[in-house]
Parts: sequence; structure tokens; C-alpha cells
Amino acid sequence: MSAPCTALPPLRGTIEHQGSLADFIWFRTGGPAEWLVRPDDVQSLAAFLAGLDPEVPVLPVGVGSNLIVRDGGVPGVVVRLPKAMAKVSIEPGNRVRAGGAAMGITVASAARDAGIAGLEFLRGIPGTVGGAVRMNAGAYGRDTSNILVEITLVTRNGTVETWPAARLGYTYRHSELPEGAVVVEALFEGTPGDKAEIGAEMDRIAAEREASQPLRSRTGGSTFKNPQGHSAWKLVDDAGCRGLRRGDAQVSEKHCNFLLNLGNASSVDIEALGEEVRAKVKAQSGIELEWEIQRIGVDK
Repeated sequence: MSAPCTALPPLRGTIEHQGSLADFIWFRTGGPAEWLVRPDDVQSLAAFLAGLDPEVPVLPVGVGSNLIVRDGGVPGVVVRLPKAMAKVSIEPGNRVRAGGAAMGITVASAARDAGIAGLEFLRGIPGTVGGAVRMNAGAYGRDTSNILVEITLVTRNGTVETWPAARLGYTYRHSELPEGAVVVEALFEGTPGDKAEIGAEMDRIAAEREASQPLRSRTGGSTFKNPQGHSAWKLVDDAGCRGLRRGDAQVSEKHCNFLLNLGNASSVDIEALGEEVRAKVKAQSGIELEWEIQRIGVDK
């Protein structure tokens, strides 16, 4: 990646050259961000992006629960929102407003405490609101698109805009959110519900995740999208890939749609293992699995 550049605009917040991503990415692997930018607030982010050379790529990153960061790192600017942009509040009409940095469990818990049903599935999504909006994250039969009313985003050129959910062009695990745009807030809507029933459903989701997924491992969440009419984990299992290893990268024995870093795996090991799994599934079933995990950055 390039040497430090003096042309970055000023920022209220922090700018770190060669900022570590492996410190917080779930896999704990991969190279640094050329520039790791943490703005203080929406206005400082907007001003920074407005002044940034349009040729410099911008990538927002939450907690990295759905990322493989390649070993050569990420060129350009990686934006990480601060805790100040993780606030959650309740609004009339069974609505919940959440900052882009808020975690799914925080949003679900706030909805429960307000007697708002329909957001329980967010308890099972281990990422931020911004990430959930971008990829139409879902679990337990519901998707972000089912509850989203509108978002506030900062575009790559620094304008702050409010978009209705329909403008995002949602499909399965995909949105039309523009490249380089940062989701700074989302408004969700549920339905009136009983707090105890909502809490019980959230507890059920938590228990099911604990029982079926390798939550205490260095992992990256669901690796592959479920093809129409199929479960990705079943296709991986049927292809004989349960427990398959490449170095310290392994297909989880607990849940075949999760890859693990057993300790010293590199990102290239993890990605190569995923490609090996895709090849074996294609050979066994004729089905080509699509990555759900986002792979970012450059090879070393």
C-alpha cells in the first residue's frame, strides 16, 4: 500500500495510518487499513468525505463479524463509527431509531423493553446496524428489509441523505447501497407485543445459536448464502467438508457453514479453504455456492 499521504482532509476524530483491523475483525486475521478513520459524529464524517480525493476508496466496517480481510490490507480509507453513533431510541408508532454503530442485540433489547415485537431476530445477528442494512442481514425467517423504514447515510461525496427502505433495492443478502456510502442511522418498525413473549423469543434465539454455532471461536459468521431451496451447511456437509482443514483454517464441525481460525490461520488460508469447499460442493451437487462473507483488501 502507498506511503502516508498529506492530502487527507482534517477530521474531528482520529486518523490512523496502517491501522490494525485484525485487532477487532472476528477472524483476527488480515492486514491493516491504509487509513483507519474514526469520526466523532455525522457532521465530521460528512466534512471529511466531502474533502477526500474522489479517487480514494472508502469502506465502512462495523465489528467485522462478516469479513475476511486479506493479508495485504485494505487500500484507501476504512471508516469505523464511534460508540457515540450507537445510540438507540424509541419513537411513536412502534418504531426504533438506531445509530449505525449499534449492535443488533442492543436494538432487539430496546424493542423488547418497549413492548415492540418483530425485531427479535436481530438478537441473532452479531453485527452492527450499518452492516445489517447494507447486506440485508437476516436470521430465523426474517430479514432487515422486513422491518426497515428508512436510513440516514453519508454518501461518498459527503452529502447526508435520508433514503426510504424501498430505495435500497433489497434482495437476499444484498442491497443497492452505493459504494463508499456509510449508514449512520436506521429507523425500524415493529408491532405491539408482550414484553415477556418477546423476551422469551429472544432467549430461544440465543439458546439456539449457542447450541448450533461456534460462537466462542474465531469465526466470521455464515460463510455462504443459502441457494434457493437448499441449506448451505447441508450442501457442505454432504460434500464431505465437515472438519476440513487448510493449515489452521477449518470448516467448523459444529456448523458446516462456518469457517474457523484455530489459532494461526492467515486470511489466505481461510479464503482458500472456502474456495476448496465451493469446488467440492460444485463437484458433488452441481450447485455453486456464493460467498456471504465479504472479502476485502488485497493479497500480500
